[in-house]
This record gives sequence, structure tokens and C-alpha cells, in this order.
Amino acid sequence: MRANLAFLLFVAFASAAGASDAPEKWVPMFNGKDLTGWTPKFTGSPLGENVFDTFRVRDGVLTVSYDGWDELRGRFGHLFYERKLSHYRIRLEYRFTGKQVAGGEPWALMNSGIMLHCEPASSMRRDQSFPVSIEAQFLGDDGTGKRTTGNLCSPGTNVEIAGKLVTEHCPRTSTVAVPPGEWTRFEVEVRGSRSVRHIVNGVVTAEYAKPQYDPTDADGKRVMGSGPLELGEGYVALQAESHPVEFRNVELLILEP
Repeated sequence: MRANLAFLLFVAFASAAGASDAPEKWVPMFNGKDLTGWTPKFTGSPLGENVFDTFRVRDGVLTVSYDGWDELRGRFGHLFYERKLSHYRIRLEYRFTGKQVAGGEPWALMNSGIMLHCEPASSMRRDQSFPVSIEAQFLGDDGTGKRTTGNLCSPGTNVEIAGKLVTEHCPRTSTVAVPPGEWTRFEVEVRGSRSVRHIVNGVVTAEYAKPQYDPTDADGKRVMGSGPLELGEGYVALQAESHPVEFRNVELLILEP
């Protein structure tokens, strides 16, 4: 009897250890050929119109290209993933290339990001610049060393950092600067309405909690409606803010709540 009990305990322990050592099930978010599963939305254009073929896949790399543009004129773009997500990790590599399109804002130089907990693309106003969301921001260094990547921005939203509500739109959280043209590894970990972390080249650059709507923002208030204040789920989107940028190895891992 004791021998049988010892054997059962050994089997249970081995099974638990094996489960913890199981490989993570990361899945590609792009098929490497086209934009299947993703939908573009540009300021001033209807949902689904890929203005001047800005978002495109070339040699397996998702590119944001402005070779068909003459001037930005405030037409910011976002490429929305088809699934609503809550607890997950996304990882990718990005790099800025070429020159910013004419008319791009100075702050949009080498500027892109992943929008998290986004409102549905279909709910955006036609002339809306950014979806109500939490932005994990990418910035390229302009040579000054002052433009750090992996910061937080919050269109129509707020978060808490170290237990305090932060209402500043783009608080600087990172000390990591990366030169343009260099592939940079980025990962974001989202745990519903509990916490979010940004990780650049293995370094945590932002960590915050309780993402929530900003009731003082017109779009934030509109999207929140009569629902709860805190944001626990939403869509993700990649940005086109006026500077050419490339993304590769874009992968998703679903986490347990």
C-alpha cells in the first residue's frame, strides 16, 4: 500500500512538473502573405479602406508605407486584429525606416505602437484620430537620446501607476532609447483590468494597473456608455502615424484569467 501511494505521488509530481515545462503556445497573428484577419481604419475614411495601400505585407513583413502619399493631412491609421482579447501577451519586432511623410506632426516622427483594449473599429467616428484605448508606444531615437521607447499613452483612458491615478496623456515611463533602422523586440503582457506591462529588449519599460475610461474625454465617455469604468478587454491595433515602420514575428499567447 505504501509503495502504491509513493508511486502515485511520484506520478502526480512528474505530471505537474511536465505541465509547467510545457512549451508556450504562441500563434502567428499574420499569415505572412496578406492582411487576412486585420481591418484598417483611417481618419476621414470608411472602415476597411486601406488608404493608398499603406498597410501591406512584403516578404513576410508587415509594412506601413507612405510611398503613395503626398501629405498626411491628419489621416492617422490603425490596423485592427479581428479577435477581442482580455488576458494575453503579444510579442513582435519593429523598426522605423525611411522618412516621415510631409505634414506629419513633430511628435509623430518615428512614432508608432500597439493599441490595447481598443474600442471596436466599427464604433469609431469617421473623423476620429485614435481609438479609445491604451497605447504601448514605440519611438525611435532622433539622436538626442531623449526619445525613449516602450512608454504609455492613453487616448480616452486613464491608468494607475504605483496606486495613483495617472491622467497625463503620455507619461514618460521608459529610459530605453533605440536608434531608427534597428530591429527592436517588444512584448506586452495584458491581464484584463488588473495589470499591463511593456517589455523592450527584455527590459520592463512600463507597468501599470486598472486601465479605465476617462469620463472627462468625449470619446471615452461615449464608448463607456453605461458600462463599467475599468477596461478588462478589447481589440488590438497597430498604428500608422506618419512615419514608415515595419513589423515582423507578430505573435499572440492567450493567458489564463
